[in-house]
Amino acid sequence: MKSFIRGLSVALLVVLALPASAHRQWLFPSATVLSGADPWVTFDGAVSNDLFYYEHVPLRLDGLIVTAPDGSVVKPENAATSRYRSTFDLHLTQKGTYRVAVVNALMTASYEVAGETKRFRGTAEAFANEVPKDAKDLAVSRTASRVESFVTSGRPTDTALTPTGIGLELAPITHPNDLVVGEEARFAFLLDGKPAVGLEVTLIPGGIRYRDKLGEIKLTTDTAGRITVKWPEPGMYWLNATFQEGGQPRRGPGGGGPGGGGPGGGGTGPVTPGRRANYVATLEVLAQ
Repeated sequence: MKSFIRGLSVALLVVLALPASAHRQWLFPSATVLSGADPWVTFDGAVSNDLFYYEHVPLRLDGLIVTAPDGSVVKPENAATSRYRSTFDLHLTQKGTYRVAVVNALMTASYEVAGETKRFRGTAEAFANEVPKDAKDLAVSRTASRVESFVTSGRPTDTALTPTGIGLELAPITHPNDLVVGEEARFAFLLDGKPAVGLEVTLIPGGIRYRDKLGEIKLTTDTAGRITVKWPEPGMYWLNATFQEGGQPRRGPGGGGPGGGGPGGGGTGPVTPGRRANYVATLEVLAQ
């Protein structure tokens, strides 16, 4: 358990320490829509300046989850991490749509016990077990990230796209493997299963290394957490949205769990956690 927490912490710290305006996380499939009796897809994962070009650090695969068309979790093959990228293969043994995601969640906290300042970093479960219920001056921060892509063997299906209700997620209205240039696509965004209203969403076509302008598209979700985008050109697109609650963890008395506010610990008010949730997807838009 401790080794898992350490690995998770390192992966998240690398991502969170990077300038949001420059370095971008991504998963890149070798194909998104396949046919045939025995299809395979190879994925690259990296954090880079130029989209879909690895030149900074690899995307760590500690939180890799592959959801098959029937909703089961399947294991990728041949996973490896090198200097600039991670890679793995996915054997599409079922017909339909797979959701491939690297999902990470981390809690950090500082608190006081017997006059000594303590610090915690790990999962929510570990937090509940390790941080005393009567801790004083508790300051809590939560971070979560989801980096994903979608691949389909045969006809697109929806089972793997079912939201988990945890963190910031894409709830496709238009299927993510049915995107065509010149046509409108509609997507909904959820934060813990509820519409993410007023969320800024950025879309950037790949290949920015070879053009002068970024070519980004910026949209804001409506009161239902939805956006509509009309694709200007075919190709691979990077989609990103970030939810931020407070710039820094805010301090308060102890006594509650994450976001709690139970009695104990002394102080002037309930514990209020800082929070950041990030979502990234790689989407392919096909020519008409």
